[in-house]
Amino acid sequence: MSGAHRETVQKQIHQDWANREYIEVITASIKRITDFLNSFDMSCRSRLAVLNEKLTILERRIDYLEACVTQGETLT
Repeated sequence: MSGAHRETVQKQIHQDWANREYIEVITASIKRITDFLNSFDMSCRSRLAVLNEKLTILERRIDYLEACVTQGETLT
């Protein structure tokens, strides 16, 4: 193998490793972003479920109060 050919092969190998490292960094970053988004999604869904329960309770109370007011109006 000539010196120039060996040097070319070494440059290609170094470039290949640099590309692989870059791809690894990008892949790790995408995984972190995905993990964050999944965690955020679960947190939002949980909070919205709690909020929905609270709204349902308030709606039932309003229905009850409206019923009480309506009965009071019919009794007078």
